[in-house]
Amino acid sequence: MFTGYVESPIGFIEVKATQSSLLSVLFVEEQQHSNENDIVKHFKQEIDAYFKGQLTYFTFPQLSGTPFQLQVWNELTHIPFGETSTYSEIAQVIERDKAVRAVGTAIGKNKLALVIPCHRVIGKNGTLTGFAWETWRKDWLLAHEKNHSQL
Repeated sequence: MFTGYVESPIGFIEVKATQSSLLSVLFVEEQQHSNENDIVKHFKQEIDAYFKGQLTYFTFPQLSGTPFQLQVWNELTHIPFGETSTYSEIAQVIERDKAVRAVGTAIGKNKLALVIPCHRVIGKNGTLTGFAWETWRKDWLLAHEKNHSQL
């Protein structure tokens, strides 16, 4: 297991990978010991570029999850930088109109913060709902993207 950290404007981000794939990108309270490989270094560079407003889409990693989770996560990567979608819109796009709660559950299982942009999914009424890393971060990320998408 390889680990590295990025100090971002909204806290530390831990990047974990195996020899061959990205495992997680999570907000954490503090840095631990780093042991970086090329995958960790690559995603650290992408995260840094994202926060500088220089990157709008991340390299799409190999994902591990149920077929339904993979379908939902893949759809999240199609939400344009600086824009949002709702849980029900995601359910409609993947042709599972009645599975809005299941979509929310799949989004909640996302371990790749920023890379799979679950922060771009909001409630039907426009509210910032369910974000594993606190809604103030979700609000900051959406504002950051809106500001940088107009450049």
